[in-house]
Amino acid sequence: MVTGSTFVIAQRFQIIHTSRPSTSLSMGSSAKFGIFSPAVYVAKIVLGQDKLNKIRGKAISLHSEAIGDFCLWAGAYHLRTKLIKKAKTNGDTLGFLV
Repeated sequence: MVTGSTFVIAQRFQIIHTSRPSTSLSMGSSAKFGIFSPAVYVAKIVLGQDKLNKIRGKAISLHSEAIGDFCLWAGAYHLRTKLIKKAKTNGDTLGFLV
């Protein structure tokens, strides 16, 4: 007869899933109103939504490329994604994404 501890058998493990807050920004009506928002609204009226989106996309592309070039020059290419996310957050705060 083998007698042993039932300690291991009595242990119950429970996995608790926690939800992480979303860190992504969405464009559209949820963008913040900032100092440049009036200029964006005027551009939207003058240029139209499609033309404004093309210009905005080109500007974001050029800025992301400049960030990548800077990170490459500085030897910190691993920070590229974080800096681009920071630029998007700042653009939202300043009102570029309305």
